[in-house]
Amino acid sequence: MFPFDEENEGEVSFGESSDAERKMTPEAPKAPSVKTFDEGGDFDAAGDVDKHTLRAFVVAVIYANVALLFVFLGPMVWFFEGWDRLGPALLVVGVLAGIRTYQTYRAWDRAREEDDESDPGPESDPLPTDTGTSDGDSDPDPSDRDTDRPER
Repeated sequence: MFPFDEENEGEVSFGESSDAERKMTPEAPKAPSVKTFDEGGDFDAAGDVDKHTLRAFVVAVIYANVALLFVFLGPMVWFFEGWDRLGPALLVVGVLAGIRTYQTYRAWDRAREEDDESDPGPESDPLPTDTGTSDGDSDPDPSDRDTDRPER
């Protein structure tokens, strides 16, 4: 009943799993394949995106990075280094870059809304012309009224 037989010659495997453990362990699931944006390294997939959307995205990312850098760098330079002129200037530049990021996004969003309004696609249904109900009520649904507009 000696635990070491001739095959092991006194060696005990601590990091290896036994045959019973290998049989009981379930197989690891395979991860699904994911299509990346740039598989070939030449930005071919960027051609699928509208050029105005891509431009707005790149410009907004650059402005956001500048805003993030300067909004945090300005107060640190001001406080830790004692640079009373450069610190506030960097902070102001960062805030202005953040505002410009928002303006870039809003301009893109407005342009997209104008495109949607001027070119209705097949998925946009026209508004129904019959607003009355079948019971003859003149107001189809009182909850649909504009609550911001006073009644006359």
